Amino acid sequence: MPRLDRHLSKQLNIKRSDVRRLLAQGRILVDGKPATDISQTINQFSLVECDGQSTLANTARYLMLHKPAGVVSATQDQQHQTVIDLLEQPWKDQLHIAGRLDFNTTGLMLLTNDGLWSRQLSLPGSQLVKRYRVQVEQPLSIDYIDAFEQGFYFDYENITTRPAELKILSDFVAEVGLVEGRYHQIKRMFGQFDNKVLSIHRFAVGSLVLDNELNPGQSRSLSPAELEALATMMGQART
Repeated sequence: MPRLDRHLSKQLNIKRSDVRRLLAQGRILVDGKPATDISQTINQFSLVECDGQSTLANTARYLMLHKPAGVVSATQDQQHQTVIDLLEQPWKDQLHIAGRLDFNTTGLMLLTNDGLWSRQLSLPGSQLVKRYRVQVEQPLSIDYIDAFEQGFYFDYENITTRPAELKILSDFVAEVGLVEGRYHQIKRMFGQFDNKVLSIHRFAVGSLVLDNELNPGQSRSLSPAELEALATMMGQART
């Protein structure tokens, strides 16, 4: 993250010694408050003003999207519609994806322009459980529950999956909770039982639950309360 004096020196085309003078005169505000330390760090979402004019004023964006089937989890694709294409906001090209879903998987996707936030979501230490509703071709049994809890060995990667939660909702529908995201992991886990997965729908990431009022293809901004709850959950996981 840049220092305040370096940012202002570049944006205003002045010497760093002149930045000190501006601060002493109370002409520099950071996030609405007079700046007092030329060495303070700022980030891409800090509101920096000089004499009432913004020199840095990006807005952090955090969106929840209800992804339909047949849409690519990418910002650009020459053959298929992407999740970014679904958005109508003029600033949608600033966004990137915080956690992908397969082409035909539906449900909760998160998009942001905050790279630090998306990296924190993906860190193994975050321990955020992603929850999916899965429909399969063959009837389920209690044997699945123990197997998911023990983890599965994937010979291609030479790894054993971390323990996963499985709750049987009906003969052909289960709820799966994962803290990792291996390639086609859910399909491959049920594949250990030669049971074909017919559909996968992600409905939660940590404390975030897909808004029932969002139809496929629709999105909304996350609320401050949702962001705070998620940050608290990630902070507790790291301690």
